[in-house]
This record gives sequence, C-alpha cells and structure tokens, in this order.
Amino acid sequence: QVQLAESGGGLVQAGGSLRLSCVASGHAISTFAMGWFRQAPGKGRESVAALTSTGSNTYYSYSVKGRFTISRDNAKNTVYLQMNSLKPEDTAVYYCVAKSPGSSRFDYWGQGTQVTVSS
Repeated sequence: QVQLAESGGGLVQAGGSLRLSCVASGHAISTFAMGWFRQAPGKGRESVAALTSTGSNTYYSYSVKGRFTISRDNAKNTVYLQMNSLKPEDTAVYYCVAKSPGSSRFDYWGQGTQVTVSS
C-alpha cells in the first residue's frame, strides 16, 4: 500500500505562485507513474499533470500548460507541482495520485490540499 500526503496549498493572489509537495510512504514510488488531479467546487475531478516513473515524459492539461511544472525526487519519495501565474479558476482541491506498475489507472490517492486563488 502507498500512502500519499500533500502539502503546500493555501491562499494566494492571482498571478502568484505555490509549490505543492506530495510525500509517499509505505512503498518506494520510483517505479510508479505519478500525477496531480484537482476538483473545483461543483465540478468533477480533472487531471492536471502527470509524469512517468523516470520523469522522462510529462503530461499537462491544456488549462495549465506553460504555467505548472510537475517533477519528482525518487530519492525523497516526493512529487512536486510548481504552480505559477495562478488564476482564480485554478481554485480547487489538489490531489496527488500514483499508478503502480502494470495498472491501467491511478490507484492511489492522497487526501488533497486546498488551493485558493483570489482575484
């Protein structure tokens, strides 16, 4: 089992930056694909960013591409999401996710961290 714990959320003004961290425990994540989802009030969950176990390939949603950067430090069992040029529409609960080798979906989820961007 993998436990994921997010941190780094908070309140920021539009145009500002935040860096989210996700620390994994219970299993090394070096062979896991990792990602971030978010859920805004009244909306469904949206995939924001993801990267492969080696970090060689990344994915970003159209809405965040060019502003957010996902990275990982396998030695620290940690994944990051650097968020720049934040907009009010980025307000959401952000979830760290992990996909175990051979799985077809992200099968581990964190509890989420709130990000609020004021205009």
